[in-house]
Amino acid sequence: MTEATQFAPHLEKHLQLETLHELKAHIEEELDNEIYNVEISQRELTVCCKKSEILKVLKFLRDDKKCQFRMLLDVCGVDYPEREARFDVVYHMLSVQLNHRIRVKLKCAEGDAVLSSTDLFPSAGWYEREAYDMFGVKFENHPDLRRILTDYDFDGHPLRKDFPVEGNVEVYYDEEEKRVAYKPVDMPQEYRHFDQQSSWKGMTGNAYLGEEATVDRNTFSEEEFNEEESEEKASA
Repeated sequence: MTEATQFAPHLEKHLQLETLHELKAHIEEELDNEIYNVEISQRELTVCCKKSEILKVLKFLRDDKKCQFRMLLDVCGVDYPEREARFDVVYHMLSVQLNHRIRVKLKCAEGDAVLSSTDLFPSAGWYEREAYDMFGVKFENHPDLRRILTDYDFDGHPLRKDFPVEGNVEVYYDEEEKRVAYKPVDMPQEYRHFDQQSSWKGMTGNAYLGEEATVDRNTFSEEEFNEEESEEKASA
């Protein structure tokens, strides 16, 4: 059984695993001093690089004839609060010419700055602002590193795992006052309020859960159906 058939046999004919392994070997040879790991997992190629070498790695992957990853699709963060280098900064790139994708990762501690890739990829400007806003990762030499999804005075970074989901304020546009205003965060969904009994039965309100969920409320018995029909005829 090949590596591809272990995951999804129907995808085997579309994969180019030999090419992917050749690309992995090429990157390992050319970027030996800039990276510390390259692996193929779940049919995807991931390169882990040193934080200080990120621009050199991205430029190589963009310009090398065997790579040609000329599209930067995304820059995002991943939070691991238990680690000293708390964040992973992840770059997703696409080579249209070779029909391959690649993921580049680096580790970054809280308060550290990552070199901005906007000079190599103009699209990085928006993505890096999102990563800064949501995770608090700073990008050195970014031309306009401001919040992009939250308000300028917003306190905290919502995609950090220790960001509280209650007790903050939310921003909205007040139609009556014709301005941006603040109010306490209101999360009316029932699943936001647990009584700590269990993740499902502990829900409050009118949640229709547990054993009761096996009852189909849309199914009538014959007697109930006849009663409904009789009432409708009587009222007609």
